[in-house]
Amino acid sequence: MSEQTSKPVLPGATLGIFGGGQLGRMMGIAARSMGYKVHVLDPDPACPAGYIADEVIEAGWNDRWAAAQLARECGAVTLEIEQVSVVSLDEASRWAPMRPGAAMMAVIQDRIEQKNWLLKHGFPVGRFRAVRSPEQLETVMKEMAGPVFLKSATGGYDGRGQAKLGFSAPPSAADLQQAWEDVGEGACVAEAAVNLDREISVMVARSPSGEIKTFPPAENFHERQILSWSVIPASINQDQMTKAEQIARDIAETFALEGLLAVEMFVTTSGELLVNELAPRPHNSYHGSDRACTTGQFEQAIRAMCDLPLGDVGLIQPAAISNLLGDVWLDDEEKEREPQFDLALAVTGVRLTLYEKLKPRRGRKMGHLSAVGSTPAEALERVLEAKSRL
Repeated sequence: MSEQTSKPVLPGATLGIFGGGQLGRMMGIAARSMGYKVHVLDPDPACPAGYIADEVIEAGWNDRWAAAQLARECGAVTLEIEQVSVVSLDEASRWAPMRPGAAMMAVIQDRIEQKNWLLKHGFPVGRFRAVRSPEQLETVMKEMAGPVFLKSATGGYDGRGQAKLGFSAPPSAADLQQAWEDVGEGACVAEAAVNLDREISVMVARSPSGEIKTFPPAENFHERQILSWSVIPASINQDQMTKAEQIARDIAETFALEGLLAVEMFVTTSGELLVNELAPRPHNSYHGSDRACTTGQFEQAIRAMCDLPLGDVGLIQPAAISNLLGDVWLDDEEKEREPQFDLALAVTGVRLTLYEKLKPRRGRKMGHLSAVGSTPAEALERVLEAKSRL
């Protein structure tokens, strides 16, 4: 077994990644460009990261023996998905530095625990209640006395495991039952809707040695609870920008983060900042960071997990991204078609990134477009124009 030290893991070593989706793929590409070998653990042997990895271990998120197999070969291990069990993370940490660690992940994996942790440590959050039964949901709705977002405590992302209540009219008994079923009939969080001006995120990196860097805030726009586009920097005032970055830094320091953490926040119409959710990994809203900043999020993830000096994250130019979902490949009859990428790439400043997912499905993230501009508005206009041409 390896001793847990803060010595840098230098290029030439092997790095492990729990998860072989697009985030694992892009972390792996960054690692390989820096001279590392890459091993990946994922339930799908044909995962996107498998095309660039030196080895893929086909296993589930709760397979502790496979976790040990991954870590034994590696100088450090990280993750691209929150669903990896704490048991597997603990097992991996017996053989190699696990960054971020199991203790932090245990808090973040459960939305109830996460909200309570933020509240306990004095971070700004909106009104919420834990719900553990249909009867409790009815009581909570009366307490909230207004529209509510319901989110499953564990799992669920991109709109899955979520429901909305009370937005058009007070919910009926049937509405409550349907919402309870939509979140999986288990523990969930009821979040009071806020008067929203915009949504932002702040990516923060912290190394095991304690060095910390925050990227400029990104502004995000969702459709059907899935990120549609994001632009760096966000259109917020300097005071809000400074406060948002400080909140992210303080959360990272309180957790003693080792790795990356995306802090999603709401900006209310009164200018208040409220923490929405935490993502301890690279984040969809920072796919444009490699074009906007001196160091992109994927290289920064590798630097942080290896305890290398963190890269400069100063803004070079505004950049925007637009997600490409499987819908782009499907017509109204669900037949596959080829998007007109040549027309999209004719737009000034636009690049295309595809994830090598074999089968398009509606709502599935297949790739993204990115664009730069002299202003955030110009970058966003270019990327949306490119997407419209597909």
